[in-house]
Amino acid sequence: MTPSTDTIGTEAALAALLADVVGVERVEPGDNFFDVLGADSMVLARFCARARKREDLPSPSMRDVYDHPTIASLTAALAVAPVPDPARGPDPAEPARTRAGTAGYLFCGLLQFLAFVAYCYGFAIATTLSYEYVVAGGVGPASLYLRALEAGAAMFVAMCLLPVAAKWALVGRWRPREIRIWSLDYFRFWLVKTLVRASPLLLLTGGRSHTSSASPLMVLYLRALGARVGKGVTIYSRTLPVCTDLITIGAGTVVRKDAQLNGYRARGGVVETGPVTLGRDVVLGEGAVLDIRTAMGDGSRIGHASALVAGQSVPAGESWHGVPAVPGGADLHTGGSMRCGSVRRAVHAAVQLVLAVAVYLPVAVGFAGVLLDETPLGGVLDSGGMAFTTWAYYRDALVVTTVLFVGVLLLGLAGVAVVPRLLNLPLRADRTYRLYGFHYGLHRTIGRLTNVRFFNRLFGDSSYIVGYLRWIGYDVDAAEQTGSNFGTEVRHETPFHVTVGRGTMVADGLSVINADFSATSFRISRVTIGARSFLGNRIMYPAQGRTGENVLLATKVLVPMDGEVRHDTGLLGAPCFPIPRTVERDHRFAVRSRAELRQRLSRKNRYNLRSMALFLVVRWVHLLGMVLLAMAASDIYRAVGVEAVAADLVGSLLFTVVFFCLVERAVLRFRSLRPRSCSIYDPYFWWHERFWKLVIPDFDQAFAGTPFKNLLSRALGVRLGRRVFDDGCFLPERTLVTIGDEATLNFGTVVQCHSQEDGAFKSDRSTVGARATLGAGAFVHYGVTVGDGAELDAGTFVMKGEEIPSGARWEGNPAREAAPHAAPTRTRPARDRWTTPQVEQVGGSSGP
Repeated sequence: MTPSTDTIGTEAALAALLADVVGVERVEPGDNFFDVLGADSMVLARFCARARKREDLPSPSMRDVYDHPTIASLTAALAVAPVPDPARGPDPAEPARTRAGTAGYLFCGLLQFLAFVAYCYGFAIATTLSYEYVVAGGVGPASLYLRALEAGAAMFVAMCLLPVAAKWALVGRWRPREIRIWSLDYFRFWLVKTLVRASPLLLLTGGRSHTSSASPLMVLYLRALGARVGKGVTIYSRTLPVCTDLITIGAGTVVRKDAQLNGYRARGGVVETGPVTLGRDVVLGEGAVLDIRTAMGDGSRIGHASALVAGQSVPAGESWHGVPAVPGGADLHTGGSMRCGSVRRAVHAAVQLVLAVAVYLPVAVGFAGVLLDETPLGGVLDSGGMAFTTWAYYRDALVVTTVLFVGVLLLGLAGVAVVPRLLNLPLRADRTYRLYGFHYGLHRTIGRLTNVRFFNRLFGDSSYIVGYLRWIGYDVDAAEQTGSNFGTEVRHETPFHVTVGRGTMVADGLSVINADFSATSFRISRVTIGARSFLGNRIMYPAQGRTGENVLLATKVLVPMDGEVRHDTGLLGAPCFPIPRTVERDHRFAVRSRAELRQRLSRKNRYNLRSMALFLVVRWVHLLGMVLLAMAASDIYRAVGVEAVAADLVGSLLFTVVFFCLVERAVLRFRSLRPRSCSIYDPYFWWHERFWKLVIPDFDQAFAGTPFKNLLSRALGVRLGRRVFDDGCFLPERTLVTIGDEATLNFGTVVQCHSQEDGAFKSDRSTVGARATLGAGAFVHYGVTVGDGAELDAGTFVMKGEEIPSGARWEGNPAREAAPHAAPTRTRPARDRWTTPQVEQVGGSSGP
């Protein structure tokens, strides 16, 4: 078939454009982008962006250039018109409600601040009343314990009931509607969301640790909040739904760790609430994101690191994966099936409550003050007057803080190695165990004890992380040390069934999925990551992963679970597809000889040791400040009463914020980062690793959804516009980020301005335009420009160097222009009533 004149002209124009971007005189139609031209993803992103700016050329995506790596094949592929997605329902029109102004923004912030102070004051009253009730009963151990048990139980029940009472009093039933951000309605939404996700019941499931346990109590909690949750549902996710009346979860469904089904999203100046419907025996993979108006039929499954965008529905019995999810992929393993009835679940819930009420709370409520009076600090505080004006006050604080810090550090290091090994003795790989039994308790305790963020941050980004992982149970080949084999964020279900081959490097955010769960049982399996591989950021690696040696797993890739074992290749996207393992442009950072490698590695190790020492000093100083504040509150309490405890709660938060703001700015010498490209053995990279180690990039998440998050971002160097809505965006390098006026950053979004690729480190600026929207779980890489008014759907991954046009809507991993769908549905005018639905139901919202 002879190519048409239009095709020949397009081919010539694309070839000329690529030649200009690559910097060569001519590109032949058959030249391979990677093997012949030596282009990398950044170069091809520039090529795609420039092509999109020309009206006479088609708009290629990064997936297009990887799938069709020559000008001839790319032109032929782009000539085929896109086919509308029949499985996707229509998207709603852009919200037309007027955005809140500065006055509404400031007034909402004032209300949020007053709510926080009121919560602290109420908590202080409850704490002091509990303590006074305990110590008024006498000095005998039995009397103290019984009174502590009574006071702790009352306080625990009250704090668990508070979110439920607030939800029904302030909202009633959640319905599909739009809530204007920064309005009074939004304040009520934020208050309920904050209280729901601050329930002490979360402490029974692991709280905010790297791992969490399923608890029948969470099912009861969601039902009390209005969710329709069936029998035998098992929830491991720490992120609870907010709009609970819009959540339906059928019997026997399993929600894996880090899955999101919030029941709301922010978009265009409003919060949209909508239904999420899961049928019976559904499985949500780890890290899955379900946007509003999504549904899954009975027995359906969605893979790890996958997403359903608004309007999608998974038919009954089907397994989908990817972003947005599509049919296919290996079936998720669920750990078998065993008998696990209501009695077993009730007993497990009762045991959790007994441990909380009869052990943890009495110690916290009843004995803390008594122990304080018997320490060296007691003599200082009993001296009368303002004890914090004396030298002895600070001397004793230094001694107690140092002993406490060093003691916990040494005991923790010993404990994470010894205790989990003993608990692991009865457990066997590839054997099915019942949930909520003896073996389940051992397994979840092992996960909690070995996923300690403090130690990961201390040893990560250095040669010493390999020794630490081997210390807690990993099988890591340490024969080929790189100095950056693992980052500071590594987690697992159990460390005793993880094998990592020689010379493999992991950037950060690795989650090893070496345990599978059903609604009744679990099974541990070994995960093996091949030698000489590289794993990018935010990768969830399952036990069934089909990758071998010398594989590049790009950031946010969906690890394949079926087909042949992949070797000597790269994988990108969700679903994944092959890319070159490396390109010639990256070889310039390679170390040329073993002698040079040993010399640079030795220097890097010494530098990393100093960074680790600084990390410990920073954390010790923070602990000292918290102890001094607590001691001052204890001293002043005798004069002013409960206000001293409330002041301590507020002051501790303010001290933490100011302290870590100063630490981060001081590490940067009160300047901004600059884009860099260098080897991991360059001293600049060692300094950047120190920056990651010393700062806490997510300490501002407590202020999500408030104007105070924006104040902190500006103080930390983000170039931030007016009235930005930040519901919990993660910014590792804040001074390289620019965010425009009234942008919307949804929960779980990331703007990461760096990448570590084998032995190379690269960073660049990223920009999110005015009124742009990043959907829940979206990830924006370095060197990216998101245009004004552009929108990224849930779970979207924007690769480095991409330019998203203004007003465009992109989706997928890697991101591309959203596929055409049916015409948008009209929305009725928004009204300020909580009881009236404001958005019409659209495809996928009625359930499977």
